[in-house]
Amino acid sequence: MSRKLVECVPNISEGRDAAKIKQVTDAIAAVVGVKLLDVDPGADTNRTVITFVGEPEAVLEGAFVCIREAAKVIDMRQHHGAHPRMGAADVVPFVPVEGVSMEDCADLARRLGERVARELAIPVYLYEAAASRPERRNLAEVRKGEYEGLAKKLQDPQWQPDFVAAYNAQAGAAIMGAREFLVAYNVTLNSGSKDHATDIAFELREKGRVARRGRVKPYYQTGELIFYAEGSFPCGNCDFTGVAFQETVDHCAKAHGYDLPGLMRMNDVDPGNPVGQKVRRRGIFDHCKAIGWYVDTYRRAQISVNLTDYKQTAPHTVLEEARSLAAERGLVVTGSEIVGLVPFQCLLASGKHYLKAMGKSTGVPTVDILQTAVFSMGLGDVAPFEIEKKVLGLPTCDAKALVAMPVHAFADEVSRDTPAPGGGSIAALAGSLGAALASMVANLAQGGADAEKDVKRLALAEQAQALKDRLMAAVDADTNAFNAFMDARRLPDATPEQKAARQAAMQAGLKVAIDVPLDTAKASYAALELSGEASRLGKVASITDAAVGAQMAFAGVRGGIWNVVINLKDITDAVYVADMQAQCAELLAKATEKLAEVTAFIDQKLLDRLNKKK
Repeated sequence: MSRKLVECVPNISEGRDAAKIKQVTDAIAAVVGVKLLDVDPGADTNRTVITFVGEPEAVLEGAFVCIREAAKVIDMRQHHGAHPRMGAADVVPFVPVEGVSMEDCADLARRLGERVARELAIPVYLYEAAASRPERRNLAEVRKGEYEGLAKKLQDPQWQPDFVAAYNAQAGAAIMGAREFLVAYNVTLNSGSKDHATDIAFELREKGRVARRGRVKPYYQTGELIFYAEGSFPCGNCDFTGVAFQETVDHCAKAHGYDLPGLMRMNDVDPGNPVGQKVRRRGIFDHCKAIGWYVDTYRRAQISVNLTDYKQTAPHTVLEEARSLAAERGLVVTGSEIVGLVPFQCLLASGKHYLKAMGKSTGVPTVDILQTAVFSMGLGDVAPFEIEKKVLGLPTCDAKALVAMPVHAFADEVSRDTPAPGGGSIAALAGSLGAALASMVANLAQGGADAEKDVKRLALAEQAQALKDRLMAAVDADTNAFNAFMDARRLPDATPEQKAARQAAMQAGLKVAIDVPLDTAKASYAALELSGEASRLGKVASITDAAVGAQMAFAGVRGGIWNVVINLKDITDAVYVADMQAQCAELLAKATEKLAEVTAFIDQKLLDRLNKKK
């Protein structure tokens, strides 16, 4: 059964009083099944971003106690900060991580909202995927007017809460919903001017800004405002002016790829009555919200960015544009920071982007790619960035795993009088080292004069890294599979029913104990092929590394097959046994032929090199 995992990222309106923040986070952490991942307070924003994960029901309870405790310790009547806010527990989004849909998370938001209004007497608005109507999807729309305008907003029939409760002046209102992973990302400038950050933020964000013409360099906001008038409908993104509004709408769609009426609605402008309205200029990035602010702690201004779909608009893409826009204005981006957590795949993509920009291989260990992102983006500029704490979904291994041991300790463990770890784990390790050597040989040759070969080397190195990690995981998987079979053997067999259950468990355990080394053999064969390819694409000086890699990979193939065969004798399913035997025979024949081919090629290359020296 697949695991169900939901992330919740409540933002509470307290970033200065550590005791109050702790009271809220301690209550969340005390919920059984919840794992508190990150607590990120900001003194200037007077806001703390909390991140926790767990099974849906546990996360639902964690969100409720978060809102309850925040309402106890925070008094919105006394609250001041740079960040927009409406309540003590300002916004509480649910994010699908694994085994749950967006609608599942929207349902959690609705259930939470009903309970919060009923038990805590706090009015609740729903947003994003949980929104009750289209105009409430956007968080900024729901939060417009902020806490100071909340009492008036509650009187507006169009803005009645989704879950109504009496106005609670101390707690304000809560906003909850379901959304994709939001990357909260701040770009830091070498300036203390909020206006400098705002000018760039308005260029970056999807909703853009009021359009201007005339002197818009270096700062766009110094230009003259332009308006729509009868017979004159300027484009906000170029010099085009349409005679009719529809003409300009068509131009924006064709020339700039955006929906002008949609942009106007995003900025609270009625596209049905454009005459007299200020012209709007569309920003550069979709799925990007941004404002400028000054952070007294850093004594610098920041462009505060929310990326609502990092797969469409990545942090590094926004950062590079911000660097370019800053340079045009005589400013410097000193670095950036991620508020809360960042998904593994997001930071990995950024690391790969910068490695490619440097002309370096992306077929390197994952930690190297992530570290490249951290350095290139200046993520440690204003505060330390710890990959292990900030990256959500980071591939890790158990501290007690075999592969986490020092080499000498692992060798000692293998040498003891226990059947596992044994040959299956060593075969997997051999295959992993073979893949690692293939990657090394390809990477050492990267950046040569032959661009076509470089493309092949890069693809080889990336494939080899994936095989290396897959086979490394098999080191522990093989031992775990054997231990599971041994556990099945220890099951009671006093009654016919117990005997049948024990036999079934043993057969299932044996098949798992076969599947793991078979996969080891198949992955090791792929590593063997890559070693041969690396011997041809790599430098001659590294050819012996490819040769050793081929031998190690072949050991992985041979060792995996031996461990399959030895377990077949106890399998009662004759068809299954015959199929495994056929697969192993075919794989062994292919591997033997491939090793001979690679070895012959390498030996000839070495002989040719020796003869040239003579």
